[in-house]
Amino acid sequence: MRRGMTRATGLAAMARRWRPDRNPLRRASDRVEAAVVAALIAMFLGGAPVAALAAGQAAANAALRAEHAQAGWHQVPAVLLKNAPPATQPLSQGSLELLVPASWRAAGGAARTGQVYAPAGARAGSTVPVWTDQAGRLTSSPVQRSDVIGRVALAAALATVAVAAALAVVGLLAHWVLDRRRLAAWDARWARTGPQWTGRR
Repeated sequence: MRRGMTRATGLAAMARRWRPDRNPLRRASDRVEAAVVAALIAMFLGGAPVAALAAGQAAANAALRAEHAQAGWHQVPAVLLKNAPPATQPLSQGSLELLVPASWRAAGGAARTGQVYAPAGARAGSTVPVWTDQAGRLTSSPVQRSDVIGRVALAAALATVAVAAALAVVGLLAHWVLDRRRLAAWDARWARTGPQWTGRR
């Protein structure tokens, strides 16, 4: 409860600091900073959805192009030409999913051979499913609908984060510039009034 109150108090103080009013003690740089913050917030609220939509659309278009390119892909059985390594191999030899020579047929019936992944201990003559293109060349599995949704969501999220990061950098730069102006103004005023307090001329 106390932590929530502290956070609310901090937000209220920040709002009071940036709120435009007629306080004679508020410096022009404070009003400029308030205007910059308001502009950055408006830019984020207006730009983040647009950037997310554009990034999501780009990811969806890329997935659609990949789907068209994969239209001729087929899953065919590949016949193992050798036994797959057993599952009891030492860990130092790496992954148990080793490549095994196999043969399969392309969509037109032409025989193909190559290295395919097979379960540990699979015997020669057994089959494993593989994906091939129209010419019978091995490919990865096609893009699934869930993959497309995940890529679109990730692209939209990254675009939103990118917009927020860019605007945060702009805000920090503006704050740094205004702070330098405030310090310069304070130094100039102190140069005029300091001698009156210290007695130095």
